[in-house]
Amino acid sequence: MRTDARRHHDPEARHFASDNYAGVHPELLAAIALANGGHQAAYGADEYTEHLQRVARGHFGPLAQVYPVFNGTGANVVALQALTDRWGAVIAAESAHINVDEGGAPERVGGLKLLTVPTEDGKLTPELIDRQAFGWEDEHRAMPQVVSITQSTELGTVYTPDEIRAICDHAHERDMLVHLDGARLANASAALDVPMRALTNVPGVDVVSFGGTKNGMLFGEALVVLNPDAVRRMKHVRKLSMQLPSKMRFVSVQLEALLAGDLWLRSARHANTMAARLAEGVRSVPGVEILYPVQANAVFARLPKEVSERLQKRYRFYFWDERAGDVRWMCSFDTTEEDVDGFVAAVREESGR
Repeated sequence: MRTDARRHHDPEARHFASDNYAGVHPELLAAIALANGGHQAAYGADEYTEHLQRVARGHFGPLAQVYPVFNGTGANVVALQALTDRWGAVIAAESAHINVDEGGAPERVGGLKLLTVPTEDGKLTPELIDRQAFGWEDEHRAMPQVVSITQSTELGTVYTPDEIRAICDHAHERDMLVHLDGARLANASAALDVPMRALTNVPGVDVVSFGGTKNGMLFGEALVVLNPDAVRRMKHVRKLSMQLPSKMRFVSVQLEALLAGDLWLRSARHANTMAARLAEGVRSVPGVEILYPVQANAVFARLPKEVSERLQKRYRFYFWDERAGDVRWMCSFDTTEEDVDGFVAAVREESGR
């Protein structure tokens, strides 16, 4: 078979900007190849999507219903649409991905209102939720119907099972539902050394946006409905939101390969370990301050802006708050100890230490 495609990048290059920079885990590429060949029914009526349902229930309980989608923003928008009425609102941390990094999609596409709360560490609490949980009968205010939490958070912190249970109990007592943006749920589970069900269906979460791309998949995420009574016509909402993959088997087989064994855990645990190594390596560099507990695969640091700008000529990473000199460094399933040690050495060199 002839192809004229050429490689346009250095396959040995490693960066710390995002776990989305990483390639595809070899086991997941193999899974895609396994599903390729012959014809399978489209739009989810295939053998792989059917089998995925059984695999996912081992992680999320017997009532779990899995809806593969294209991407994380789509998963969140579909979930929140299915959980709210036209007059509904969603309470979230001010730093939440749905508020900061989704281009307004939940509001513009989902047609709902976000009610945000500032937090110190990216995590909501029942007390913080109550800053926005009021006015249900006030027709002049969008009605709070959902609490959305992110696991792990945008600041790299994680919710414990008890913290999630407290939020779910608090929300349900007020007739609100709970959505968990789990783009890095695997990293949180690995960090806490608990099964994913301990962070989702057991404490009472209603719907999860489960992330695969940041944990080694080529493309695709999954909406996991844990409480079928909480949503309405999910498959119709997914379609009208343009998140229904026609060749769904290629999303489903990756999710199956990720979840059927321990690949999800191995990959997430490795990324977390590399982040901890990075944080420990730079902690002793004068002028570098670690801003938040390093609990998953993210390191947030503050250092002189000019040092970061020199460092960015060697490695890609993002400023989190350019005025303050805050940066974010992310590790991936394929980050190696050599990658981390090389980056730490570069930080020392550019700091003049």
